[in-house]
Amino acid sequence: MDELVERVDDQDRVMGVVSRRQAVREGWLHRVAVTVCRDAGGRTIVTRRSERLSRFPELYEVVVGGAVGVGESYEQAAARELTEELGVRVQPRLLFAFLNRSGLSPHWLGVHEAVVPDAVTADPDEIAWYGWLTEPELRSALLRWRFTPDSHEAFSRYLAFRLRPGNARS
Repeated sequence: MDELVERVDDQDRVMGVVSRRQAVREGWLHRVAVTVCRDAGGRTIVTRRSERLSRFPELYEVVVGGAVGVGESYEQAAARELTEELGVRVQPRLLFAFLNRSGLSPHWLGVHEAVVPDAVTADPDEIAWYGWLTEPELRSALLRWRFTPDSHEAFSRYLAFRLRPGNARS
């Protein structure tokens, strides 16, 4: 069964409920929540999508997430996706949202950050591989590996966000 999402306008205001498949097919704006996951040492988790997935199979991702369901906040969706995909229960922190035009269709992308345990239980239906990379390793991988469009856009904005005064993380 196709998941239901809220169709939103260019100001991220709800306009109605549609299927995600229809939103993607018609190019309608909807919401997606993703999280940059770091461990206590500051490494970032990178995953490779399962070959069974219909969207971007076998591409790498530097964010974990998915569509925001009807009635969910960005934070609720991000927490749900972390539980579903990595088997961890943490409360991610929403950093910012932006209108993202990369990927299959335009969508509002809520970017979160969370510290998660190194030991995760990756859902094999979604994740074929995962690894923890230092920032230099990740920067190198982003140039050499095939990442999803959302990964590049979200991570570059995430790094810019961290560089702003008052937003720095150790």
